[in-house]
Amino acid sequence: MNLIELNNITFRYNNDETPVLEDFSMSVVRGSCVIVEGDNGSGKTTLFRILTGLSFPEKGSYIFDGAEITKNYLKDNEMSKLFHKKIGFLFQSPDVMLFNPRVYDEIAFGPRQMGLSDQEVEARVEDCLEIFGLRELTDKAPYHLSGGQKKKVALASVMSLNPDVLILDEPYAGLDKKTQNWLTQFLKELKAAGKTLLIATHSSEGLIGTADEMIEIE
Repeated sequence: MNLIELNNITFRYNNDETPVLEDFSMSVVRGSCVIVEGDNGSGKTTLFRILTGLSFPEKGSYIFDGAEITKNYLKDNEMSKLFHKKIGFLFQSPDVMLFNPRVYDEIAFGPRQMGLSDQEVEARVEDCLEIFGLRELTDKAPYHLSGGQKKKVALASVMSLNPDVLILDEPYAGLDKKTQNWLTQFLKELKAAGKTLLIATHSSEGLIGTADEMIEIE
C-alpha cells in the first residue's frame, strides 16, 4: 500500500515563470527506501519541503497515509501534530535545525512540543543519547560542536519523535568517512525496522542494496 502519493504536482517560487517541479508524480510504498537523485537546483529540496508540509504545490495533490495534505489540513492543530509526528525531516545543514542552548534540550524539544509527559520525554532523550553516542555532549551548546556532531544531534532530535517516515536531504554532506559509514549502517537498521526512507544523496553507493527504488528529478 502506498504511504505517499504525489499526483501531477507543479510548484514555482514566487512568480517565477519556470516551475521547479512540473506535473511531477511519485508514489512511495510503506517501509520502502527511495533514493532521490538529481543535479543541484533540480528540485530535490523543494520536493522534500512539499512532503514535509513546509511548502505546498500550486497544482496537483499530495496524499499522505490516506489524507490530502494542504494548508487548510495543517491549520488543524491535531491533524498537524499527528502529521509532524509521523514524518521527520533532516535538513542538509544541521545549523538550521539547532537552536536550543543544550544538546539535551535539542533532543527533548520535539517530544515536549507533542505534549509528552516529562518521564516519557526523559526516556526518549536518554535513548537517543545512547543510540547516537551523544551522552558526553548532553550539556554542550550545539553551535560549539563539530559538523558531524551537529548532524548526529539534528538526527537525534528528529528520531526522538520516532517518525514512521524519515526524509533526509544530502545527509552525508560535511561528514567524515567514519561518520558516513555509521550513518549508512543506521539507515539500513531503520529500513530493517520497517521505517520508510527518502534520501537525496550523491553518496548512494553504500545504500544501493538497501534502496527499493531510485527516482531521478531532472
